[in-house]
Parts: sequence; C-alpha cells; structure tokens
Amino acid sequence: MRWINSIWISSKTSSQRARAAGLPILILMLMFLASALLLSGAPDEKRISIYSTVANYSLQVLERDGNDYVGLLEILEPLGQVSARTEGQHWKLRYNDVDAEFTNEKKRARLHREDFDLPAGFRLENSRGLVPLSSLSTLLPRILGGPVSYHDLSRRLFIGSVAVHFTAQVIKANPPKLVMNFSAPVNPMIATEAGRLRMVFTREPVLPPSSLNLTFDSKTILSANYGEINGAAEIAVNSTVPLLASFSNNGRTITLEPVGIPATQPQAAQVPSGPPPSIPASVALPNPAVPAPRRYFAVVDAAHGGEDRGAALSDQLAEKDVTLTFARHLRQELEAHGLTTLLLRDSDTTLSLDQRASTTNSVHPAIYICIHATSEGNSLRLYTSLLPPDSENRRLFLDWDSAQAASRTLSQTAQTNLSAELQHAQFAIHAYIAPLRPLNNITTAAVAVELTPPENGVAQLNSSSYQQAVSSALASGIASLRTQLEAAP
Repeated sequence: MRWINSIWISSKTSSQRARAAGLPILILMLMFLASALLLSGAPDEKRISIYSTVANYSLQVLERDGNDYVGLLEILEPLGQVSARTEGQHWKLRYNDVDAEFTNEKKRARLHREDFDLPAGFRLENSRGLVPLSSLSTLLPRILGGPVSYHDLSRRLFIGSVAVHFTAQVIKANPPKLVMNFSAPVNPMIATEAGRLRMVFTREPVLPPSSLNLTFDSKTILSANYGEINGAAEIAVNSTVPLLASFSNNGRTITLEPVGIPATQPQAAQVPSGPPPSIPASVALPNPAVPAPRRYFAVVDAAHGGEDRGAALSDQLAEKDVTLTFARHLRQELEAHGLTTLLLRDSDTTLSLDQRASTTNSVHPAIYICIHATSEGNSLRLYTSLLPPDSENRRLFLDWDSAQAASRTLSQTAQTNLSAELQHAQFAIHAYIAPLRPLNNITTAAVAVELTPPENGVAQLNSSSYQQAVSSALASGIASLRTQLEAAP
C-alpha cells in the first residue's frame, strides 16, 4: 500500500530532509497537543441543540445572573431571512415579516405590536440579543408561526415535525444481534466501556420509543436505555460482551453484534409494552452489574481483505494475503511473550475502517497494530496518527476522527521503541506521522507497520523467514513496553 505522499516526520536515513520539514510539523503537533490538553481539562460547556426541517445545529448557552441564555439571532439565522439592529438600549429584530423589539434588562418585549413578557430580563451584549432559554417554547412559535417543542432539562429544541423515532429488537442468531431501525439516517458518536456501548446523537432529533428502558430476553444483550443531556440524546446498550456497531440501509439501521466472546444461547427480543415509566426524559443511564469483557493486550489488524485486495504487489501477490500471513506470525510471537492478542481478521473477510476501530475500542487493548505492505522501497515504515486541527472532544464521547488524541504520546513512544528494536535486528526503518484511518479513531496506543520487500525481491514479502524475523523484532519491542502500556488509562 502507498500511504499519503509527502507526509512524514522523520527518516533514519534522510536526516537533512527531516530537518527541513520537521520544524513546521513539530509546531503543528504542539498546537494539536495544546488543543487536546485544553479540551480534556475544561468542563463541558452548555449547549442547546436545534432541530428543524431546514437545518440541525447546536449553539452555546450562556449563564447570566443564574439564568441560561442563548442568542436569538443565531437561532433564527438558519431558518429564514432575519436581521437585527441596536438603538441605544433597544434591540430590534425582523424575521421574514415579523417585527420584534427588546430592551436591555427588561422582561417586557413587543411582538407584532403586542406586549410579550419574558421569564427573565433580555440581555444586550455587544449588539448581541440574548433571550432566556425558558422563553423559547412560547417566544419562538410567535416568531416562526408554527409548533415548537422544547425539552428544558436536556436543552433540545424541536421546530415542526422533525423527530426521528427508532425500534430495537434482538434477532435470534448465534451470536444474537440487536437491530435498531431509525426513521431517518443517523450518525452517532460511539463510546464503549465495560459492559456498555453508548451512542450519542448530537445532530439528530432522536426521540425514545414508548419506554425509556427496553429489556431483552437475552443473556448477551441485556437492555437498552434512552436519555437526554446537554443538547444530545443518548442510547446505552448493556451487554455481557463487547459489541460492534455497523451501519446499513443508508444510515437508517444500526446493528450491534458481539465480538471477542461469542454467545451460545441467542434469544428473541422482548420489548416492554404498556405506559412508559414516570421518569423524566433527561435521565442518568443505569449501570447494571455485568461481567467485564476479556481485555486483550494487543489487537493486530491485517489491512484489507475480502473484496478489498489492497495493492497488487505482483501478478500473483495481493496485499491482503501478505498482511494476513504476517498478522498471524505477529500474534504467535506476541502470545509467546505472554501478551494476549486478538486478530481482527483471521480469514479473507471484508471489514470497514469503522468496524476495525469500533471493534478495537470495544475490547480496550493496550496497543493496536495495523499491518500493511508495499512493493516499493526497502525500508520498513512505522506510522502514528496526525490528528485534524478542527476536532472536538467531549470527555467520554470523542470526535471520531480524533479519538486517538489522548494516546498520541504513548503511540509515539511505541513507534520510537519499535524503530529501535527493528534497527537492532538490522532492518532499515522510516518513521512517519500522517492523518490515517483507522489510527485516528483508536482510543489506545496505535501504530501502523508497512512491510517492504527484502533484498531478494517482492516475492519474499510473504516468505516465512522474512515475516518471522520482522514479527519477532516487533513483538520484542512491544513486550519491552508492557508495563508502560498496561499502566495507561
């Protein structure tokens, strides 16, 4: 496989080129690190999510004198023609053909030339008009001329008939599958922890079924709970084994399947009937006592597979075959060092990048190693992730393209250690950083290894002696980091 050209950080054999390009990349890395530290150290800001037939968007909530406020102009801008102007202490707004006038620190406003009382004083700050959140359910219908529903506890605003509904059912199979069908495409953030997979919907107006809590007649997939908090909906699925989420039907179907530990007694789904329990829509999701899944020390990922052949290394040799053979060698070497190892692909099957990352994150390994191969060059290559600068992490729920942020330093340490071990075994090494998937999506130490032809030519990429030598050196390097990797959160 040919990685992205011209993206690199260091070369053990090209030091002059590294000095020329390393400084700007180092500065970029420091900027990313500073951003990550700020994000991880700052508390989550309050948000309001707005859903309409025109656009779905999120705005910051400001606290003033014990009340929550939001910019009225910012709410209305995506919905229609709107303008505002300031005249002294007065703020005048026009939305389509509706005129409104507000006065700084006053509760009384004018709408359609009629008086309207706000629950708290209007705020005028730097020509920006702020209204209390608690006024939205009555204020906005007068301006928009249509129905508005506001969930106060979770700060979710629904304009018109925009709700996305879903059903959940466990399918009899071995292992069982939880199939969730949504009335519109969804793309949630996914986070995993022991015994639970969480899906957080920040951009979709997802609403619960008849009950906030669904229980399934399954020993593997136990239950699903719906809740809302801080401008987002959340579905938590509780299970006794790690779950892998896959998407189909153009984003309208999410299927959750066990990984790592197969179930033996699939059961039919049972969705509770009757009236919903009398608990608020914004709830803390329960955390039932379930056995923790087995933790693998390492996950080895043989790139490509199935319909994805990867690079054509020669007329007879496909990249997918080389990566699988090598991944099996590496697993054997790691387990010889006492390091439990999960091989994501142990046959000629197709796995998407999201499936690879989701499965890896669900089993919480100490390190993830992705395997690629190329017919070009003669120096082995080690990669770590270069994160995008505009990503946003929200504590447990991470931006998918920057999930690697908290583990970047440990990944670089692993890259350095593996480079030294491979050099000691007389292999030429180049070390790179690049915005590569699925490295960006992995929540633990993550490196990619790209095999290059030995001196005897491309045909030897798949030779047992060559692969054994490389995998042995890699396994020794990983084993030497065992204490440091296991100590990582």
